Amino acid sequence: MRFAELVSLFGELEGTSKRLEIRQALSDFLAKVEPAELPAVIYLLQGQLRPEYEGVELGVADSLARKALALATGLPEGTVRQHGSRSGDLGDTAESLWGEGKKLASPPLEVKEVYDRLTRVAEAKGEGSQEVKVDLLRDLLTSARATEAKYLVRLVLGRLRLGVKEMSLVDALAAAFAPEEGFKEARAAVEAAFNVTSDLGEVASRLATQGLPGLAGVQAQVGKPVRAMLAEREATLKDALDRMGGTAALEYKYDGLRLQAHFSGAQGGPVKLFSRRLEDVSAQFPEILEAIPSSLQKGPAIVEGECVPVDPVTGELRPFQEISRRRGRKYELTRFQEEVPVRLVLFDVLLAPEGPTMDRPYPDRRARLEDLVGVTERIDLAAREVVRDLGSAEAFFLRALSDGCEGVMVKSLATGSTYRAGARGFWWIKYKREYTHELADTVDTVVVGAFRGRGRRAGRYGALLVAAYDAEREVFPTLCKVGTGFDDRALKDLTRRLSPHELKEPPRDVVSTLVPDVWLEPSLVLELRGAELTLSPVHRAGDGLLRAGYGFALRFPRFTGRIREDKSPEEATEVKELLRLYQTQVRHAEAETGEGLPEGGKAPRNEKGTPPDGTESP
Repeated sequence: MRFAELVSLFGELEGTSKRLEIRQALSDFLAKVEPAELPAVIYLLQGQLRPEYEGVELGVADSLARKALALATGLPEGTVRQHGSRSGDLGDTAESLWGEGKKLASPPLEVKEVYDRLTRVAEAKGEGSQEVKVDLLRDLLTSARATEAKYLVRLVLGRLRLGVKEMSLVDALAAAFAPEEGFKEARAAVEAAFNVTSDLGEVASRLATQGLPGLAGVQAQVGKPVRAMLAEREATLKDALDRMGGTAALEYKYDGLRLQAHFSGAQGGPVKLFSRRLEDVSAQFPEILEAIPSSLQKGPAIVEGECVPVDPVTGELRPFQEISRRRGRKYELTRFQEEVPVRLVLFDVLLAPEGPTMDRPYPDRRARLEDLVGVTERIDLAAREVVRDLGSAEAFFLRALSDGCEGVMVKSLATGSTYRAGARGFWWIKYKREYTHELADTVDTVVVGAFRGRGRRAGRYGALLVAAYDAEREVFPTLCKVGTGFDDRALKDLTRRLSPHELKEPPRDVVSTLVPDVWLEPSLVLELRGAELTLSPVHRAGDGLLRAGYGFALRFPRFTGRIREDKSPEEATEVKELLRLYQTQVRHAEAETGEGLPEGGKAPRNEKGTPPDGTESP
């Protein structure tokens, strides 16, 4: 396939934000792709070269891309820099410069050629690698036409931004390769296979060559992280227990970093640790890597748990923020192992030596986990108790709090309680301590904009515009503006983290009526707590669900100090979760005051007589 055909699709996708149009364009295009080329096309559409969990990065900075552009066009690098400063987009710069520099005649680029060369760019490591990357890019750009050069530069810089989410590709694959099966059934099969493999390229290849029957045989494999099963929320422990029919298993809800441990079982074989975001974080926890083989002994196995920080003297659990000091560290790791030791507390098994276990009910998986795992200083099992009445549940919950946990997980014992990869449901319910005067739970929000600081906050961001995630529309509608809970150090760190993601225009997948000083590409998830959820004419999270023109807003929001590096933006609190939290508030208000939601879902007024919009001044 000619690369120009894929570039034409890029342009079409860039021109629309409507999900149905995106799905139609993708499905029409994918149906024409040869099966052998399909994985490369799928990865490139995501701005990647391999599945996310493999961590393959091109490692190309703006300076290298400018140098390659200068060499490809024959223009001075200073000229390229000037054009780039004016356009603000090096891809647009590449397209505009193609008429000014000398172009060499060459045959049209093929998708396979582009993919292979970009893979060589990513593989260039060590001394002299920068020169190798520049030479490879120069050769590729020299063979490119103007529009091809535009998207090549965006690809290598990680700024493709076509608005193609994973679920859009799932929809498109189902529509392209299994239309006779019925879209709903086909989509469910594609999504299920993706949730187990975390590799849309592999799923696409199987689907194109074997049809839906080829997806039925997809099973969990060591080395391929399974997308995490997620829990729903309930406002009270009684509600959670009632959901389970009065009997359930309660587990401690540890405040740590959720990890999957993959163990090949071979003598001296590798152990890999994957975060909830499918990142390979093995190198950050060497003591866990060392402990897994002696604890599990047999393999292959995939087990899941929470990596929690522990006090080096007492062995007691420590706050989550301490484990964040270990995240992303390449240096002084030995010192941090001593200062912030960790323990992996396991709560599930997805693959046992005899085969996959995900289709077995929770009680069977827990029993298999207990047989498989030998408890050590570094590896433990989540505290658990089967309860059949509210009194027992409350006693277990209080023990969890006293042992340093943030709450409990309530898990179904029913025969249908299988491990539902990538899905959220009431088979698992999380319950944390209730707050009499506050929202009963925290919310995880995505930063989409920033307001420049004033006074003592000058020179950094002073407040942030944050959003929830609307999974149905695949967009990030705003929830509130937050400027509380940040100390000077935190704001300085957030400014450093977020500034590389600044944009001149609003992100295509952000829905906002507020205009911040700086737009930010959705990349970082922050945990917030607030007084309550209100209906707001300003914010767009859940717009129109309860009242036309009103969305949800978090009133009096504040940063808890927790950056959710374990979550991708698409794993932030979803709009449907906000709806449940809001409805829970209303039930509590009815119970306490005898009054319900004002007629028509009208938002309550604050002390100034205006609708609280979840915003505040820094």
